[in-house]
Amino acid sequence: MLLVTYDIADDKLRTSFSKFLSKYGRRLQYSVFEIQNSERLLRILILEITKTYEHQFTEEDSVIIFDIGENGQKHRFGYAKHDDENLIQKLKTGLDIA
Repeated sequence: MLLVTYDIADDKLRTSFSKFLSKYGRRLQYSVFEIQNSERLLRILILEITKTYEHQFTEEDSVIIFDIGENGQKHRFGYAKHDDENLIQKLKTGLDIA
């Protein structure tokens, strides 16, 4: 399973991004989508975000894709790609992340 979280300041861009994610999964919270995982789908998401959205992101915007499968990968775009905290490792080891 993939969890896609986003924080996008521009209303129009945020709406467009939300509609894009709706094609692949279901909304869990306002800015969180659950998407059934496959390597092909992950590649499609990353390619489309990179090609269509990433150049529109500002320093305030971030998108994080959490691969909650066995490999525990995390893909970051926008401001989030500068964050070094290893949240996936904390989730796997059960540490309190609050």
